[in-house]
Amino acid sequence: MAKQARRELFPKKYGFFPYVFLIYLIMPAVLLLEEEGAKQVFGYLLLLLFLISYHQLFHKEGTRMFSYWLGVQMGIICFQSIAYDYNFLFLGFFAASFIGWYGNKRNFRIGWSALFITLLLPIMYHMIIMEHVYIIYIIPFMIVILASPFGIRSVNKNMQLEKELDEANAKIEELIKREERTRIAQDLHDTLGHTLSLLTLKSQLVERLITKDAERAKKEVKEIETTSRAALDQVRELVTDMKAQTLKEELIQVEQLLDTANIDIHMQFHDNIRFHSAVTEHMLSLCLKEAVTNIVKHSQASKCWLELKENDRMILLCVKDNGVGMSTQGVEGYGLQGIKERLALLGGTLSLITNSGTTLEMTVPKVKRPEGEGKLYV
Repeated sequence: MAKQARRELFPKKYGFFPYVFLIYLIMPAVLLLEEEGAKQVFGYLLLLLFLISYHQLFHKEGTRMFSYWLGVQMGIICFQSIAYDYNFLFLGFFAASFIGWYGNKRNFRIGWSALFITLLLPIMYHMIIMEHVYIIYIIPFMIVILASPFGIRSVNKNMQLEKELDEANAKIEELIKREERTRIAQDLHDTLGHTLSLLTLKSQLVERLITKDAERAKKEVKEIETTSRAALDQVRELVTDMKAQTLKEELIQVEQLLDTANIDIHMQFHDNIRFHSAVTEHMLSLCLKEAVTNIVKHSQASKCWLELKENDRMILLCVKDNGVGMSTQGVEGYGLQGIKERLALLGGTLSLITNSGTTLEMTVPKVKRPEGEGKLYV
């Protein structure tokens, strides 16, 4: 049978602080020793009720009962400071610390005003009615009591903000992990999709050549082996290092894929384009790979045009084919969605034109160098 949870005197999150504060109840307990009879007994009963309110305030934080018990505490301070001894005003440090727990400004102002009245009435009573002029010495301490809720509230507010910041950072870390998993999945999809398409085409070619041209068939089989080994290396790189791919490196693989698919390729790439980061170029190379893979798989095209150019504001990567077009392809799916997501990470866009073939226009904005040199880079 599971053990019943042991009820704690004060919540663990506050540590030893609540117990240390109990030391300040020694002075009022000693002051009551000077009283006699029923007045003394009633004084100790009020002090016991004050101790109960102190306990309850730690357990009722954030509830309506919190304000109730705080009112009880301030009522005891005011009554005992008038009926017994003005030194009971020092109990105001207890109430002041709890008023600082109010996060709501309205509740804080009401609580602070109630504390001000709680301290003011006994002071006025002893100075005017009882003519205790020497009570003036206690006023500086009362000022400290009235100022302490502001400091405590500020500390609690900062602690709450730090807690919210930690929670936000935890959520961000989780989102980063999810994004990283998605990115790796997409990169694996693009890499393997490209390579498997190539292997499929070469396998079909070998099937046709095996009875007609055995020597060329052997050569193609050897290329299939080489390509599969390269695919394994690519997968290892993606998983372990996520190696950035340059457009020049990607173009070599794209040419090989289109050539195997018997698709004529026409390229117009500007070699002098400079990229702001390797990530930008890597993302564009993956977009190019996905676009060309879709052409091979779905377009039934005989020609493909690739163009990379730039202007003052952005660079443009254009992939065009003379195939059947998107209306009959129906490939608006994972591949194109992956292109859109990658371009979105770079602040870019994807435009789709389907008329006598398909044209994909991928744009990425340029970023100005922080050194203020006036040159634009991607």
